[in-house]
Amino acid sequence: MTPRYPVPVVRAIVQDGEGRILLLRRAAGTHSGAGWCLPGGKIDYGNLVEEALRRELAEETGLGVEQSRFLFFQDSPPLESGGMHCINFYFECRCAGEPRLNDESSEFLWVDRRSLEGMNLVFGADKALERYWGELPYGDEAGDPLGTP
Repeated sequence: MTPRYPVPVVRAIVQDGEGRILLLRRAAGTHSGAGWCLPGGKIDYGNLVEEALRRELAEETGLGVEQSRFLFFQDSPPLESGGMHCINFYFECRCAGEPRLNDESSEFLWVDRRSLEGMNLVFGADKALERYWGELPYGDEAGDPLGTP
């Protein structure tokens, strides 16, 4: 059953040494299967936001967070009736280690803004990366429900 209230979610924007961003391809049979997303997940009851960020990155990628910085939030209302409404908290993260995926993802890829063309980005990753790279204004001037820092 889908909750009738917004669900808090953390999302990590992890860069490699060349300034590329880490994306995960969802495994077949998972929610938004075969789509590409930023690492992250729901904040469990009783967890602090940064605890959830560290846990989700470790679970999904095996990466340890060395440093994180809150960037912005993104309000993601349901795309269809009965869908989940999420409030995503985006962090820029410097991480240690090499990605090792769990069963939620089938592969990972380091991308720059030029290589995103034609990719199936899910969970609001397209708008978040546009905003991160300064291509989308703050607020909802472009008709997108984005939070202000």
